[in-house]
Amino acid sequence: MSQPSQEPQQIPVVVLAGFLGSGKTTLLNHLLHRSGGSRIGAIVNDFGAIEIDAMAVAGALGDSTVSLGNGCLCCAVDASELDEYLERLAEPSLGIDVIVIEASGLAEPQELVRMVLASEHPGIVYGGLVEVVDAAEFDDTRSRHPEIDRHLALADLVVVNKTDRAADGDRVLGLVRSLVDRAAVVPATYGRIDPEFLFDCRPSEERIGQLSFDDLHEHDLHERDAHERVPHAHDGEEPGGHDHTGHLHTAYDSLSFVSREPLDPRRLMEFLDSRPQGLYRIKGYVDFGPYDVRNRYAVHAVGRFLRFYPEPWPTDAERLTQLVLIGSGIDAPALDKELDACRSDAPHADERGMWGVLRYVRDPEEDRAEPA
Repeated sequence: MSQPSQEPQQIPVVVLAGFLGSGKTTLLNHLLHRSGGSRIGAIVNDFGAIEIDAMAVAGALGDSTVSLGNGCLCCAVDASELDEYLERLAEPSLGIDVIVIEASGLAEPQELVRMVLASEHPGIVYGGLVEVVDAAEFDDTRSRHPEIDRHLALADLVVVNKTDRAADGDRVLGLVRSLVDRAAVVPATYGRIDPEFLFDCRPSEERIGQLSFDDLHEHDLHERDAHERVPHAHDGEEPGGHDHTGHLHTAYDSLSFVSREPLDPRRLMEFLDSRPQGLYRIKGYVDFGPYDVRNRYAVHAVGRFLRFYPEPWPTDAERLTQLVLIGSGIDAPALDKELDACRSDAPHADERGMWGVLRYVRDPEEDRAEPA
């Protein structure tokens, strides 16, 4: 059963939300400094109050749009202008790889998400909602703004920031995890999370489609023919510093999975539907064999958010499933075994087999997908 191919490459749009003082701007600065060569389009509210220290303006590109010193772009908007600036940043000549919308501290994230989903621009796709909370002030914030419970329930990734300042950080982490709906919960200090949780860094020169995996692909696939658990060390970056060496995978693990056999779509969906909370990110390409001989399926998951992108197989490319999983406290051997069980050598396709996958392929008419 051949599915329609994804035509142009689409830029993921990530909504970054959180109440005043939670550390959204610090996190955005961190992403800008550690984009790894990826070009970020940043859209922010309250532009005058934003202190983006990377904003050594190289030149203006239009009203309220500036070029940052690291090649990224930043726009100041209100909600009514959002679609206009999404369209501007999606201009192919700009080469933007990901767009991050930093919401005002008083913004309603659900409305921003709806606006992104409602956009009819073919060059963008919703990339998930990230909610930032202040661990040290979480109880007080929740008392003043009880709607935070609803925001957390909507999030795909929750960053529990300032854990170093919280007297009982473990309790706050546990409380936040009890309030989310299968979202990934990541502890952080100074807004430092691995950008790989949100987007791919250092896109390949031969990049095709939504995803690339330069580092993990070259390192993991050339040194290992299959898959294993990969620990990373803390980089020791000082608060506010701009050290570009090392990794931020502190206490995080990654698992690379490669299969020359196609995967069964039903089994893969069972795996994705039951993925553990500590599994923050899944990215890569899936070969569904006889279920779609024309296309491979790029997969992008952040927390509970899941999306597939069908695209034609590159000419002369070996037909492989290549997946990278990033998480904390994950049982890598168990996940490896579950993915192994998704392999299939069936020569024929069940006409209903792809239904579960197609639920998470962008509908050009509705421009939305259900959360996983």
